[in-house]
Amino acid sequence: MKFELTEALLDDILFAMEDQEGESMLDTVEGVVTGGIDNFGFLDVNKDDGEGGRRYIGLPEWDSASGFRLMERFAAGFRNPLIREELSSALGRGRGVFRAFKNVLGRYPEAEKLWFSFKEKELRREIIRWYNGLREEWGIEKIGMEPEDTEDLVLEDFSFRPFKDEDILPAEALHRDCLEELEKNLAETGAGYSADIIISETKTFRNNSIPHFGMTAESLSGEFAGYISALEKDSVLCVQSLEVKAEFRGLGVGEALLDKFLDSLDPGKIDKILIDLPSMTEGFSRVILRNSFKPYAARYWLNLKDRKTNSVHLRPGL
Repeated sequence: MKFELTEALLDDILFAMEDQEGESMLDTVEGVVTGGIDNFGFLDVNKDDGEGGRRYIGLPEWDSASGFRLMERFAAGFRNPLIREELSSALGRGRGVFRAFKNVLGRYPEAEKLWFSFKEKELRREIIRWYNGLREEWGIEKIGMEPEDTEDLVLEDFSFRPFKDEDILPAEALHRDCLEELEKNLAETGAGYSADIIISETKTFRNNSIPHFGMTAESLSGEFAGYISALEKDSVLCVQSLEVKAEFRGLGVGEALLDKFLDSLDPGKIDKILIDLPSMTEGFSRVILRNSFKPYAARYWLNLKDRKTNSVHLRPGL
């Protein structure tokens, strides 16, 4: 019964697991996946392999319920809130849930590619766990799980280039959308008119002039996906905007934009770089810190009528 899990066999098992209508088994003698019949009719599932074991064994269990759970995990962990909400809504349907899930991904090619990659990795891990269970029965050492695939899908699906004249209009449109999001977020937190002060400082495109420094991200279809822009003053570069279209968020486009932008700068000409983060994007700080940025300042707002006093007294100097 012992057999080697080759790459070709692993792929065949994976394909058979996804085929919910067919019935397949593993021929451990030939090391191939076979259907429920052979040249002599139905397979004899009790046939000996010549070494005291069964020749035909079942494949790892995988049914529609397993597929649904996998879709739930993918949707729950998807970083783009817009797509995550659509996927979760599709999964909440009573009937046609698989078709609805597929239709959502069909509208977002980059997310669809991530889904196929995620599904393949999880199925391959399931197969390796199944195979290791057999090896444990055989009394031999387990094989290691496949290492994480660190290939950056974003760099495959997007191109990054310097900011051009043609980018001004789509960048301005995206900037307006982002300002509306920021204003709404600040208003929901109670910032009120304070939002006007913060938002006024984020405006970037004055007189339709190209930023002194900038980088643009495009999808493979040539769609404007996001940009970063900055202005220089006294050898200090101030990043004014780093914005990504809603449908492309959560895919690492913003991080790639920042990386490409920093790589394009000449340390001999630029002394320091400053960047502000609105509270609604504070999670992006981990990307900034990975690029060796240091905290410079923090801004807080207070609605004075909401101020609560307490009896805690700070020591001098704190």
